[in-house]
Amino acid sequence: MREPAAKKQALREADVAIVGGGLVGASLALGLAGTGVRVLLIESVAPGSAAQPSFDERTTALGNASRRIFQGLGIWDEVAREAAPIRAIHISDAGRFGFARVKAAEHGIDAFGYVVPNRVIGAALWRRLSSASDVEIRVPAGIEDLEITMERAYFKVVTAAGTREVTSARLLVAADGAHSAVRAAAGIQAGVEDYDQVAITAAVMGDRAHDGIAYERFTPSGPVAVLPLRGGGYGTIWSCAPQRAAELLALEDDAYLAELQSRFGWRAGRFRRIGRRASYPLRLTRAATPVARRTVLIGNAAQALHPIAGQGFNLGLRDAALLAEVIAGAAGDVGSAELLRKFVDWRTADRGGVVRFTDGLVRLFGSRMPGVSFMRNLGLLAFDLSPPAKRALARVSLGFGGPTPRLARGLPLQ
Repeated sequence: MREPAAKKQALREADVAIVGGGLVGASLALGLAGTGVRVLLIESVAPGSAAQPSFDERTTALGNASRRIFQGLGIWDEVAREAAPIRAIHISDAGRFGFARVKAAEHGIDAFGYVVPNRVIGAALWRRLSSASDVEIRVPAGIEDLEITMERAYFKVVTAAGTREVTSARLLVAADGAHSAVRAAAGIQAGVEDYDQVAITAAVMGDRAHDGIAYERFTPSGPVAVLPLRGGGYGTIWSCAPQRAAELLALEDDAYLAELQSRFGWRAGRFRRIGRRASYPLRLTRAATPVARRTVLIGNAAQALHPIAGQGFNLGLRDAALLAEVIAGAAGDVGSAELLRKFVDWRTADRGGVVRFTDGLVRLFGSRMPGVSFMRNLGLLAFDLSPPAKRALARVSLGFGGPTPRLARGLPLQ
């Protein structure tokens, strides 16, 4: 194999280079801070920019395992000030008899999780990173001329000013989202299944207190999630067909609120005001493998999920927490094939379980086959009457198998 041109003029060496400083990539960088590992974090969008999903008004439902990870990273106290606890979950099928209710207090916990605006999490992560002296940050910046050898990954870091820094790393981490350029450059294929749905997100205010109740309502046109927010409002996610989404996005605010109210119902009271709407297409993206030579994928670069069960970010955060644990515990080469095999072995069960669970819900509640709606409503009623099933749901945030990251168990990284 020819020697990479970049190798002859390498100016900077890192142990771990993370491409993508969104919520997952920034969490990994912060997890590795103070471990003695030389970390380079490369992000294309300046912190605080609305163009970065980590800083927009969309919300994320953090499970309790994610809360503990953020506690371990030292940002939970800041995030908690803007977090709304989910103390109960109400699941229903519009126009049908089935429903299920789950209360956190019945399982001896304060909340199933916490709803937080992305901008709050992103700002907390980057504020903490700004004081991490052993994490080098290049933002806004990207990479080009990537070449991967048996020993290192070589590339150029291209800054907004046009400078090109020739760099190498023992391990290259792709945390650059569902359309990962690093994944493609590393030769890792990804399968994409289009759900033929678009999610419309918006914050709304109602005429009654939410009492910490989160709603998931399945409708003929797609699921509607209504999540409690700090300050008494709700974060809404309405998934529907692309043509319907275009029609809804074109409506004035009052008309959109009326449509949302009609589709969701009155369990949360009357919706009175709405914030800015945003939308994004819904697809299941799965990398053929989460690792390749000197390369590992985490978060949406490895798997991007439908938001139906709020599992996507929590899964990606567990990727980051366990990868940080594996790297910090490495006795030698942090990008070795042995280390990457260990990471894959530890993450396979959790990743596979979450993907199957989420995809299964989309297909079950989206099916129009005769008899399916009747059976799923019986299932909802059976779930509502089954304490073991409810206990299993309460444990979902810990993962679907494999080792639970130390940070997610409230333990230090090492």
